[in-house]
Amino acid sequence: MILKTWHKIMALFAIAIIASFRLASLPAMEHPYYSSDLKYPLVIAHQGGDGLWPGDTLFAYQNAVELGVDVLEMDIHITKDGALVLMHDETVDRTTDGTGEIESMTLAELKQFDAGYDWTPDEGKTFPFRGQGITITTLEEIFQTFPDMHMTIEIKKSNASMIKPFCDLIRQHNMQEKVLAASFYDDKLKEFRAECPEVATSSAKQETTQFVLMSKAFLAGFYSPEFLALQVPEESGGITVMTESFVKASHSRGLAVEVWTINDAETMQKLIGWGVDGIITDRPDLMLELLGR
Repeated sequence: MILKTWHKIMALFAIAIIASFRLASLPAMEHPYYSSDLKYPLVIAHQGGDGLWPGDTLFAYQNAVELGVDVLEMDIHITKDGALVLMHDETVDRTTDGTGEIESMTLAELKQFDAGYDWTPDEGKTFPFRGQGITITTLEEIFQTFPDMHMTIEIKKSNASMIKPFCDLIRQHNMQEKVLAASFYDDKLKEFRAECPEVATSSAKQETTQFVLMSKAFLAGFYSPEFLALQVPEESGGITVMTESFVKASHSRGLAVEVWTINDAETMQKLIGWGVDGIITDRPDLMLELLGR
């Protein structure tokens, strides 16, 4: 009899502890980045639509905006003289007619390269944007050209920190409510959140992994996110990330779900049916057509 009573007490104690942890956990804070004037699901143009034209260039973003996308996605690096420029890679070798690391060159040196040189729609048979005057683009040029657009800006790997100049540029152009900062590097997002707390961020690699694993163990309700969005692939490391239950678990914590990089209409349709908040795509034209926009 005493043993049964003791078991009941311990069970109630365990329930009380679990309940206290659950009550102490907080969902994501609201932020004006995800404003009511946006159309959902968001059509997020990956590098401005890298499947249609040379990505991470002003040319690409101009065309993406004309298409009617909701969000411009881009990657930033820092130059030798402290300018923030758009490029996916750490070097210019893959996409331009130049060679070398971005961080070892000045902005003036980078501007000499043809940023449309190596883009091809047919595996190297043709290069339609060579010699068209497409240059490496600065983040400031993007802010100046598209002050009303929402943007996802990924902080890439660098030796010199670009966090302060990035935050300064956001504030200088009053883009605090238009920018969602992203990075695969947890330390970079931690530094950014400390420097620029008023700007929204997505989850970094370790944060994403932790939430995915907790959601699969039905423990998402105990997670208190420091970010507003989960930008995730369909699967990673042999683990299926994207499921309808994952979307529901994310939404229960006030988190947006934005999936990358989806370039076929069939997968887009499936994800839209699951209620994702946005799709990051090289083919924003396909998604816009699917949505009837």
